[in-house]
Amino acid sequence: MIKLRFGTSRIALGDFVGILGALVIIVSLITVFRSQLTGSDTGNPTTYDQPPMSISEKTSKPEGENKPPPSTPLPSSLELSKPAGESVPTPSAILNLSNWKLTLPIETSHPGNPDEIQQPELGTYALSPYFEVNGPKDGVTFRAYAGGVTTSGSSYPRSELREMTNSGKQSASWSNNSGTHTLVIKQAITHLPALKPDVVAGQIHDAADYVILVRLDGKRLYIQSQGQFDGDLDTDYNLGTIFTVKIVAAEGRINVYYNDVQKVSYLKSGNGYYFKAGSYTLSNTSKGDSPEAYGEVVIYELQVSHS
Repeated sequence: MIKLRFGTSRIALGDFVGILGALVIIVSLITVFRSQLTGSDTGNPTTYDQPPMSISEKTSKPEGENKPPPSTPLPSSLELSKPAGESVPTPSAILNLSNWKLTLPIETSHPGNPDEIQQPELGTYALSPYFEVNGPKDGVTFRAYAGGVTTSGSSYPRSELREMTNSGKQSASWSNNSGTHTLVIKQAITHLPALKPDVVAGQIHDAADYVILVRLDGKRLYIQSQGQFDGDLDTDYNLGTIFTVKIVAAEGRINVYYNDVQKVSYLKSGNGYYFKAGSYTLSNTSKGDSPEAYGEVVIYELQVSHS
């Protein structure tokens, strides 16, 4: 009976040791699992969305690669719109063009040979780089390339306004034998062709030919009439210099003022007269200039009166 009890006791003790060992293993597994859930002993959480980075990977990364990526620009369709004041105006917002038409140095399917822009189209028209508002938005740029298309009566290209009447519906035509006819242009000549640096920035014309020209040849700014010199305005003109020229045609005479100082008094009477303003480039490829050479004038103020 004792042996049996002893044996029974050994069996019971062995079972107890086995159960105890199993509990130790279970507790150990629970501890490991909890440490993985809460992170290392430093308190930093373990990241599960990517494998851990080895030391070699960390040191081999280029500098800055571990920085957050730069923000992606918004697509153009989502960009904030600019304030209305920052929009680019058309030339008619700078100059009163109601009684003018424009001749361009190009030939397209547009009416005119070369292209002509008349009212009411001119009221909202601009075409870079020939006729557009300048960068500061305080003037209108007129540009004519030496390789541009010309009118039938000239071998030189132009981006130029021609005076009209009746809100641009009719061509202007007047005589300086009656009334007073005045053109005031505040402007700057900003570019000349390289080989023949010659541009006309304003004129009186008649039905057949020019009457007077405001002409810059190199650095000499002067008034010319029918091939002859009539008076210097500036013998050392620097490109980009703003000046005001006023032409008054009355009583059979044409007077020209430069920055409020009278420079020319030309005894000349006629009819069929009209004013012109812009860039009439007196060069072309036959003069040696490249087709890309150009004359350019910026007009800041343009006023015409007849009384």
